[in-house]
Amino acid sequence: MALVAVSAQAQVTPTPENPPPDDNPSVRLGGTLFTDYTKTLAPQVSDANGNRVSPSAFNVTRAYINVAGQLNHVFAFRITPDVTRETGGGSSLAGSETLRLKYGYVQANLDDWLWRGTYVRAGMIQTPFVDFEESVYRYRFQGTTFTEREGYMISSDFGVAARTLLPRGYGEVVGGLYNGEGYARADPNDQKAIEVRGTLRPFPSSNVPRGLRATFFYDGDHTTRDAQRRRAVELITFEHRYLNVAWSHLDTVDQANITAPRVAGSGQSFWITPRLPLGELPVAPPAGVVRATLEGLLRFDRMQPNDDRQSVERRWIGGVAYWPRMRSTTVIAAFLLDYERTEYEQFDPQRTTDRKIALHLLVAF
Repeated sequence: MALVAVSAQAQVTPTPENPPPDDNPSVRLGGTLFTDYTKTLAPQVSDANGNRVSPSAFNVTRAYINVAGQLNHVFAFRITPDVTRETGGGSSLAGSETLRLKYGYVQANLDDWLWRGTYVRAGMIQTPFVDFEESVYRYRFQGTTFTEREGYMISSDFGVAARTLLPRGYGEVVGGLYNGEGYARADPNDQKAIEVRGTLRPFPSSNVPRGLRATFFYDGDHTTRDAQRRRAVELITFEHRYLNVAWSHLDTVDQANITAPRVAGSGQSFWITPRLPLGELPVAPPAGVVRATLEGLLRFDRMQPNDDRQSVERRWIGGVAYWPRMRSTTVIAAFLLDYERTEYEQFDPQRTTDRKIALHLLVAF
């Protein structure tokens, strides 16, 4: 009987233990470069001799280095200096490319005490909405997303924010308290912005429907005390192997001061990026290799800054991009040839239609 008991005990498979968290300090280095050649077709400008010309220029619109890492499995950090052109008229550096801070924060991961994917960030951090949409819209190197390009939102600000995942992959909730002025400006008063984004994935367990997500974002702020500044966005996105598509609706309220009138505006944006993987489609690429793709970009923005007036801004963007084959998922590159047209209906009579064509390059690692 003793031998049988020992034999039975030896056949019991021990319960596997979870590996201990990695508490080794680490640092990762990355970078991003946006460069382009842009030809402005309209409006024309006058050169030094008074000739009417269509300006053209080689540009570097973004160049930054990411320094990210962890102190242990609880505390992580990111420091990202950004290069931008100095445009101050009174600056001796006007026209030069200058270095500034874009992101700089500490992150505390709360997985040890709450459910997985919960963290708090503090410092110069991403704002909840722009950062999320850019994760789906891969063409930030062509130009900013709709809400940021119209001047109603910005991608980074000083503040503190928390994020948590919904159970079973149904989405996430992100919210925080921010200065409200963006990373490029100091806070002029005691007013703070409350920004909250909720994203729902209705079909997390399905195959194709899993790419559908619905997002709502709210930004409540004040220009000065009792002078309202508010943004609300509804966004529907769908991601698939052969295309990404999105539609968004923006509502805005702005009041310069307590005696100024409240100005309500609204706008919509739609974009789609159909893509064609190049090579033999039935054959999956080797592990870690990103297949080359040919991708289209179609986008339409419409903004009415004041709902009480008929002034409307319309923007069309169309282009074709080539994303080369890469041997690492952490390295990406793209070439984009695009045409952009912006119309200003019943705006200032001096503001005419803008038309330009550009060749863009993206490198990120």
